[in-house]
Amino acid sequence: MALGPRLDLRQSQSLVMTPQLQQAIKLLALSNLEIEAFIGDALESNPLLEAGEMRERDGEEPAEPDLHDSTPGDGERALDIDESALDRDRDTGDWSEAMASGGGENSGFDLENREDVALSLADHLEQQVGTCAPCQHTAFIAHHLIAQLDEAGYLTAKLQDVANALNVPLADVERALECVQSMDPTGVGARDLSECLALQAKEADRYDPCMEVMINNLDLIAKGAFAQIKRICRVDDEDLADMLSELRSYNPKPGLAFGGSGASAVVPDVLITEGKGEAAWDIKLNEATLPRLVVNRSYYVELKEGSPGKDAKSWLNEKLADANWLIKALDQRQKTILKTAAEIVKQQDGFFRKGVSELKPLTLAKVAEAIEMHESTVSRVTSNKFLHCDRGTFELKYFFSSGVASADGEGASAEAVKARIKALTDAEDPKKILSDDALVDLLKTEGFDLARRTVAKYREAIGIGSSVQRRRAKKLAAMS
Repeated sequence: MALGPRLDLRQSQSLVMTPQLQQAIKLLALSNLEIEAFIGDALESNPLLEAGEMRERDGEEPAEPDLHDSTPGDGERALDIDESALDRDRDTGDWSEAMASGGGENSGFDLENREDVALSLADHLEQQVGTCAPCQHTAFIAHHLIAQLDEAGYLTAKLQDVANALNVPLADVERALECVQSMDPTGVGARDLSECLALQAKEADRYDPCMEVMINNLDLIAKGAFAQIKRICRVDDEDLADMLSELRSYNPKPGLAFGGSGASAVVPDVLITEGKGEAAWDIKLNEATLPRLVVNRSYYVELKEGSPGKDAKSWLNEKLADANWLIKALDQRQKTILKTAAEIVKQQDGFFRKGVSELKPLTLAKVAEAIEMHESTVSRVTSNKFLHCDRGTFELKYFFSSGVASADGEGASAEAVKARIKALTDAEDPKKILSDDALVDLLKTEGFDLARRTVAKYREAIGIGSSVQRRRAKKLAAMS
């Protein structure tokens, strides 16, 4: 066989993912607030797009999923993309016809009623500098120190470093710190917990020698060494209990009473209410954050008639295609989210009716199989999305958890087991603290079959200390 360059013609088939389809996949993973920002950019860049009014179409009721009678999305195309398609650049097929996303006036969630923290800790302290600083020099250093405080109100920078950075004497920085520590809330500007509590004790006129010794030995309180504390403070049981009670009334993180640089309220993407009539649950998107997009046809006709050149008409047709695609993509996104959320609610019906104790183990694969979509699609839908119901606001990922063995054979959610462990430890007798082995036995009587190390892992995951730590904490609480 001869070796040499030659030209060959070959015919092959390949699946290619279009840029628009890739964008649609990215839209699916965005939250409602992120979609709102995306739509805002689209409105600015496309003159043919405009935000329509948030209202139901005349004579029509909004289509709500009914978990008992039908599956949401029946007869409608939802967006389902294989995770591997991103790597293989696959085109999943044609888009179905879609309507623009509409919204109702009574969407069930009012963004105007959200409570935002108007004043941050730094702003609150800045307003007080002028009243406590004796001179402009001290005020300047105080402003710099305020900028070094963390969200809890503690000073994270060393005074010598501040003095070196500002090229001022250390004594001036110390005077400025005294100014900051005199501000409201009491305890702000402290460099550690002991100093924070000492500032509050001085404000309450309770900083006597005994209280000073106790505050300087907080590690002994954490260990529950009350006999040693009584000895070094030279107090009796009654005085010790009074001092502990006073100490517990102080705020170890005074700065948290104020907002940070900006409020970050969670806005739900899906709203769940109890259904009326035969419907079990009413499920809809929170359209308060989703403006209804429409194409301004009259403006399109006007621009087209006034466009003399081919380039202008080509640009106009491109904008029209982009506008139509975006409306279709958003509708596909809505249908997919509703279909997935409806299946989650169906699988976790016990949670919405009775609480976390009825939460069942659930996987992405199980939901994907039920709604006939790929697992990666369900993963995207549940990322950065929140669901609001009568029991509160939960991330969609919350409803997916591993399971543990139970007496009924169906298994129990790890979250349900954690909730039960917390209930048992909260109700335990301070004189009979439950060990992990005792928790295992109690849970087994309730139908949960877990190993001791699993109980310990769940207990630590929800912030519950060991039996020794809980015994000390409850002994401390009883003394105060």
